[in-house]
Amino acid sequence: MDIALVVEDCLTEREAIASYLQQGGISVLAAKSGEEALEKMSDCKPDIIILDVVLPGRSGFELCRALKANPCTKSTPVILCSRKGTDMDKFWGLKQGADAYLPKPVVPEEFIRTVKQLLLVSHGETTLMV
Repeated sequence: MDIALVVEDCLTEREAIASYLQQGGISVLAAKSGEEALEKMSDCKPDIIILDVVLPGRSGFELCRALKANPCTKSTPVILCSRKGTDMDKFWGLKQGADAYLPKPVVPEEFIRTVKQLLLVSHGETTLMV
């Protein structure tokens, strides 16, 4: 079973995203900050990471950049989810190495479809359809 790490400081958002993932058959690890996410990743390497942009301490942009620069996590798909949904925010998020950028509140069907596509690609099972 695939494991998703959800890094979100807002409890309501974290629970909603975790619920969508679990309904999609994906196990969930949750963290409230980038530091907590890195701690959890030392115990278990997730198959996909969902990051909020605005986090205490390190931003999701900074964390994404660090994950994509690390040989152990560079191939792990990262989805940035944020209320910061302008074209410039999306551009900047993808520039940091994110594999997808979804505005909040996420649309459950679109969110799960994106997660599943990225997981398939990371497992080498298909190519991403845009």
